[in-house]
Amino acid sequence: MITSSPSETQREGMRLARTLLPGSLVALFGDLGAGKTTLVKGIITELTSLSMDEIPSPTFTYLHTYEATPPIFHFDLYRLQNASDFTQMGFLDYFSEGGICLIEWPERIASILPKNTLTVTLSHLENGRRKIDVCES
Repeated sequence: MITSSPSETQREGMRLARTLLPGSLVALFGDLGAGKTTLVKGIITELTSLSMDEIPSPTFTYLHTYEATPPIFHFDLYRLQNASDFTQMGFLDYFSEGGICLIEWPERIASILPKNTLTVTLSHLENGRRKIDVCES
């Protein structure tokens, strides 16, 4: 999928949200500014009553939790050093709570990601466009 604007990336997130089930883990890979948080905002908007403006990037906190059925756990692991830090903070428990886990910068915990993780890779293209690849493992 190719998107040409942030609003198109958000709409793609909304479309992806309709395919997610309780217990889904979504690992979002991409460089800084690739559109990971924009895509996540689309997912969260589709699954909650929140607007795009009400959904912050959790960069300064590792986790934001959203009330929904199932609950949504949005991780931003940019500042995380390694998988053992993730485990020591008790975050691994969220993978088995039946919620939807959205994980930005998942390469920090690649060694502990479950095999059934949905991988989404966002890439910069020319003229502000983004390429979004979705791969089920």
